[in-house]
Amino acid sequence: MDSKKQKSPMEHFNIAEFNRGQSSKIIKNLVEEDKTAFIQKNGKPIAVVMSYERYQRLYEEGIDINEH
Repeated sequence: MDSKKQKSPMEHFNIAEFNRGQSSKIIKNLVEEDKTAFIQKNGKPIAVVMSYERYQRLYEEGIDINEH
């Protein structure tokens, strides 16, 4: 039996949702649900959004996303 944690697809939002004033709501929900999401423009990912707490956990585990 495979005991690896199953990966789920990352949520995504269109940049237009941010332009329509939804950014606060989107970010608040991501933080509350401890999720990561990518922002897309014209159907292509352009950025990733995550909570500061998630970033801190990655950093404490030795993953510095700014190194790569």
